[in-house]
Amino acid sequence: MSPRLPDNLDRNACAALDARDPLAMFRDRFLNDGSTIYLDGNSMGRLPKAAVARLQEMAEHEWGTILVRGWTESGWMESPFRVGDRIGQLIGASAGEVLVADTTSVGLFRLMTSVLRARPQRRVIVTEVSNFPTDLYIAQGVAELLGCEVRAVERGALGNALDGETALLLLTEVDFRSGERHDMGALTEAAHAAGALTLWDLSHSAGAVEIRLNHHRVDLAVGCGYKYLNGGPGSPAYVYVAGALQEELRNPIQGWLGHDNPFLFDSEYRRAPGIRGWMSGSPPVLAIGALDVGIDIHLEAGPRAVGEKAGLLTEVFMRLARARLDPLGFEVATPASSDRRGAQVSLRHGDGRAIMRAVADRDVIGDFRPPDMCRFGLAPLYTRFVDLWDAVERIAQVVESGLNRQRQYREEGAIP
Repeated sequence: MSPRLPDNLDRNACAALDARDPLAMFRDRFLNDGSTIYLDGNSMGRLPKAAVARLQEMAEHEWGTILVRGWTESGWMESPFRVGDRIGQLIGASAGEVLVADTTSVGLFRLMTSVLRARPQRRVIVTEVSNFPTDLYIAQGVAELLGCEVRAVERGALGNALDGETALLLLTEVDFRSGERHDMGALTEAAHAAGALTLWDLSHSAGAVEIRLNHHRVDLAVGCGYKYLNGGPGSPAYVYVAGALQEELRNPIQGWLGHDNPFLFDSEYRRAPGIRGWMSGSPPVLAIGALDVGIDIHLEAGPRAVGEKAGLLTEVFMRLARARLDPLGFEVATPASSDRRGAQVSLRHGDGRAIMRAVADRDVIGDFRPPDMCRFGLAPLYTRFVDLWDAVERIAQVVESGLNRQRQYREEGAIP
C-alpha cells in the first residue's frame, strides 16, 4: 500500500519518501552522472549498467569467437521468443503470446492488416483523433492499401463509434501528450460487444503501470522497448497475439523464420504454429540482448510495485507543480486520479518550448510537445522523490528569473 502523503510536502518529506521507497535500490542499477535530473523516461530510458557488460560479452565472445554457431549455441534464434515470454510476464500475457520483433510501426501494420484480411465483412478501424501520430499514419496506410476506413473520433465518442462495421479498435493506452490512461477493460469489453477486436499500443505504459492483457481479454498489442523498458535507442518492439487468435490471424509479412521449417528452404510458405508464425526476418540479436537486461530489472522489481510507485511519483509531482508552478502560468494537464494516468505528468504553459530548453541547461531533462505541453516521464525504477522537488524548483527559478526569454531558447528547433 502506498504511504499517505504529508500535508506539508517539502524537500524533507520527499527525502523521507525516498528512505521508505521499496524500489530505491534499483536506481543504482542504471548509469547516472549524479547531477542530471532525468525526467524523460517516456521518450528513452536510462542505460542499465549490466547492459554494457552484456553487450561486450555478446560482441567479443559470442559474435567474435563463437561466430555463426551463436545462432544455436548462444540461443540467438530463440531470443525473440524467450525475451517475448519475459515481456509477457510484465504485461499480463501467457507464455507463447509475445514476440520481440521489428518496430512498433511494423508491428501495428502486421496486426492491423491481419485483422482486416481475416474479417473482410468489417471494414472500419475505430481510433481517436489524439492517438499517437504513427499509429494513425499506419492505420491510414493500411486502410488505403485494403480499401477500408479509419474512423477517428474524440475520446469521449469512442463507445458510440463502435458498430457492426468495426473490425478493430486501435488505441494507445497512455496518451503521449497528457499522460491520460484509457480504461482498457471497459473499452475492450465495448469493442467485443460490437463484435470487434482490440489492438492496444503499450509503448507509453509497459514498464510504467501494471498491465493485465489476459485479465481484460485483450486481443492484440504492440509496444516499444526503448522507453520505460530501458532497452536502448532503437530497441526492438514486441507484438502480443492472444492465443485464441493465433490460428485465425495470419502474418502478412511471410518471412523465412515464420516458416514451419525455415532451414528446409522450401519455395512454398508454410506458416509455423503459434507466435512463431509471426516471425519474418532474422532477429536483431545484440539489441534483444540489451533489452533483456532492462526486462530482467523490471521483473525483479515487479510490475505491481512499479505501478504503485508511478502513482505516488505522479501524485507528488502534481502537488508540487500546483503549489509552486500554477502561480507562474502552468496548468496540470494530467488526470488527478492515479488509475487514469501513466507514469507521466504534463504541464501546459504558453512558453513551454523555451522553458524546457532553459530548464535542460539547468540539468533537468524533460521534453515538449506542441502546442504547449511540457512532459515529464517519471520512470519508477530510477526516479527519486527529491528529484521531483528539485526539478520543480529549477523550473520555477527559470521562469522567475526570465531565463526562458533569452534569445537562444526562443529560436526554432526540435526537442526530441
